[in-house]
Amino acid sequence: MSPQESASPRPGKVLFLLLLANLLNFFDRSLPAVVGEPIRHEFNLSDLQLGMLSTVFVVIYAIAGLPLGRWADTRSRRTVLVWGLVVWSLFTGLGGLAWSFVSLLILRIGVGVGEACYAPVANSLIADLYPSSRRARAVGIYMLGLPLGLMAAFFAVGPIVQAFSSWRAPFLVAAVPGLILAWIIARIPEPARGGADAVAAPEQPVAQPFRSLLRIRTLWWVIASGLTINFAAYPTSGFLVPLLQRHFQLSLSHAASMTGIIVGITGLVGLTLGGSLADRMHKRGDSGRLRSGALTMALAAAFVFAALRFGDQSVVAFTGLFAIGWLGYYTYFTAVYPAIQDVVQPRLRATAMALYFAAMYLLGGAMGPVVVGAISDHLALAAMSAAGAKEMDEAYRSIGLYQAMYVVPLMLLLTAVFIYFAARCFPKDRLHPD
Repeated sequence: MSPQESASPRPGKVLFLLLLANLLNFFDRSLPAVVGEPIRHEFNLSDLQLGMLSTVFVVIYAIAGLPLGRWADTRSRRTVLVWGLVVWSLFTGLGGLAWSFVSLLILRIGVGVGEACYAPVANSLIADLYPSSRRARAVGIYMLGLPLGLMAAFFAVGPIVQAFSSWRAPFLVAAVPGLILAWIIARIPEPARGGADAVAAPEQPVAQPFRSLLRIRTLWWVIASGLTINFAAYPTSGFLVPLLQRHFQLSLSHAASMTGIIVGITGLVGLTLGGSLADRMHKRGDSGRLRSGALTMALAAAFVFAALRFGDQSVVAFTGLFAIGWLGYYTYFTAVYPAIQDVVQPRLRATAMALYFAAMYLLGGAMGPVVVGAISDHLALAAMSAAGAKEMDEAYRSIGLYQAMYVVPLMLLLTAVFIYFAARCFPKDRLHPD
């Protein structure tokens, strides 16, 4: 055991710093989604190209995560995290200097490389700080960075854009806090691997790590659920602001605020209550945490569908129904992330998360925005043709995007199905009792 791993960090302090880093993680990656319309107009983009800003990021995020996850399982996780923060903060700031669509794509690649280390490292650290019976609550607190980061982006970026009269200003502002936080995290000790488990971690790295992980049936179903949840989440966060602007004729700031309510405020409730509920259900039975997650995801699909089907004439009804559905979406993390740690040995946890995120982002996060963007463009052309028009305008783009968003509830429903099958495999795959 290295000197770093012999230290005894305070779990609450480390968890708080991980929460702050996660907040910056989602704030920085969400910037193009908030200012998507100004970027589209400046560079004359289609919805497919707009979706590519997210796709390029998540493809690099997924690919880079695999070697970084292995690095975190064999080296200092603190060092990996610090360098990741520095890289993604610097490239986020450089995004504000982009001179073309292609240059912005390239700079978002740098952000993706930096952020790729974060989730595998953070989840590995949390598993070593908290026992299985308390992990869902700890994951819920850590994942509060997701809605808080989205809220910060969707509520603050609009006023920043207005104050500086430029969509570039938020990118430059966002670089500063990440560099400061990296300096703070560099000074925390690292917990011993397996320190919160009843089974000690092996001293040496595991041979054939990916083959070992792919023998775990629960992990297969969890990976499938990650694919579909991100196929729903990334088009939602990426296209909701443009959708509200086009369909309900809202200003950028108003549309961003409504999106902040839907994808941000709901997370504060969903993750806080979801973590406590998941741990309570886990105590009632091995599969309780996952079964409750499957149920809430099914409810999420129903409410998002209702928002699209019945809320098209009222921004209040649309926001309310979508927000209730997204509250259920957030319970996914408190159900699934702890389950991964429960079926994977300590020396493979960062690698397991990296493998999970590779599939989650390459096949879900990367494809979701592009597919929805392409469907939107196709349906917009169909609406234009049906009207006998010769030129594309914003009304047809609104119709296309609104109809394309029905992909979201479908993917949420498939997520519920995959979590249910993961719950059936979990009792046999679980490593040890609490």
